[in-house]
Amino acid sequence: MADKNQLDKTVKFDVVADSQEVSSRDILLTVYDSLVEKQYHPINQIVGYLLSGDPAYIPRHNNARSLIRKKERDELIEELVRFYLQHQR
Repeated sequence: MADKNQLDKTVKFDVVADSQEVSSRDILLTVYDSLVEKQYHPINQIVGYLLSGDPAYIPRHNNARSLIRKKERDELIEELVRFYLQHQR
């Protein structure tokens, strides 16, 4: 039988961040390259996905569709805006 004192203690749970997490930048560049390889207009396709959330804008080629869905759309947009503004000053 477990000690009653042991059952009353709060257990601390630490979540370890995934060190293999892919950056928004890397995701966007990989998806862009996949769209170019498939001869799609990459800007139109990425904008279509970001505005609608419909993954059909992104091909499965090179696992691009799964990859882009690893980040929330607002995180991807944030990366684009950050990059744009940093390079306009």
